[in-house]
Amino acid sequence: MKSIVFITGTRADYGKLKPLMQAVEQSEHFTLYIYISGMHLLEKYGGTYHEVIKDGYSHVQVAFGQHFSDSMSYNTGNVICDLTGYVNSIQPDLIIVHGDRIDALAGAIVGALNNIRVAHIEGGEVSGTIDESIRHAISKFAHFHFVSNEEARIRLIQLGEAQENIHVIGSPDIDIMLSPDLPSLACAKERYDIPFGQYGILMYHPVTTEFPVIRDYIRELVDAVIASGRHYIVIYPNNDLGTEIILSEYHRLEGNPNFRIFPSIRFEYFLTFLRHAQFMIGNSSAGIRETCVYGVPSIDIGNRQSGRYLPDKVQNIQHVNAGREEILSAIHDIEHYRIPSRDFGNGNSTALFMDILSKDPLWNSSLQKRFNTLTDIY
Repeated sequence: MKSIVFITGTRADYGKLKPLMQAVEQSEHFTLYIYISGMHLLEKYGGTYHEVIKDGYSHVQVAFGQHFSDSMSYNTGNVICDLTGYVNSIQPDLIIVHGDRIDALAGAIVGALNNIRVAHIEGGEVSGTIDESIRHAISKFAHFHFVSNEEARIRLIQLGEAQENIHVIGSPDIDIMLSPDLPSLACAKERYDIPFGQYGILMYHPVTTEFPVIRDYIRELVDAVIASGRHYIVIYPNNDLGTEIILSEYHRLEGNPNFRIFPSIRFEYFLTFLRHAQFMIGNSSAGIRETCVYGVPSIDIGNRQSGRYLPDKVQNIQHVNAGREEILSAIHDIEHYRIPSRDFGNGNSTALFMDILSKDPLWNSSLQKRFNTLTDIY
């Protein structure tokens, strides 16, 4: 049996990886290991490692030994050191990482430097912060790529990756999104004590490369949502540089009956809330990716998701700058953007993923990577 370790560092990447993890766990050909790291361990953000443990996997390692600081470079080195010890103890055949967080970068580095195959989920995408550099760096360490769409595949080719190692499978969380087993809205509201009927969802993350103006931007956003007079479910940002500034502005929402604020919401319940939301607002990737599947209007603020979607393919999104009046105008116009699309997959990502894992080329290919120039391809 081949042993496969998945690395999860945040509530967001776990939502993407969960259907793949479950399929590997249920397969008679593989042994699943899960390494839980990063933001999952912070009780301030909900201690979401509990949610992974509750799902009942056989082999789970929670990296309680990690030490956190405000420095992304320090934290990356910390994960590399801890993960190296774990990988040496289990000797996996494949390490699977997702996206553009430092835990995934650490996993790719540890795999590549220890001659262990690395697969990267959702490489080849763009975003308007340091995350984009991290994502592309992970792709260069990874041996195999499972991407969301054709645009991502082309970007990886531009990065010099071999076409035969790039597989378009869509976004794995869509498999869960289209599942008939999600909680009912009534159940979700009861669990999270949501008293209002209609609502929007607010998720706004810091853009590390715009740290000097984060306070100005989040102040405008909070001003706008208060002035809109609507109800909101507000979810904490990730723990990047600038998150404390955002949380300090969220203090203005406390005690306001129009707002319910949560460090985190379990992924399946979040999807139920999203499916029934009037709109989503902020700069989370969920506003780009998940909203379009349900056709929920999305207001994308600022540069964090810049270039990540094609307006002619994803038409449920309004892009605005971080100004109070512009945001309010977009909120007023949300009903014009209730347009579903499937630019990131059709809900069969898990089946495609497992089919590729079951074939010899992935396991028999060379660990030595080679840069493929465009002249080689064209």
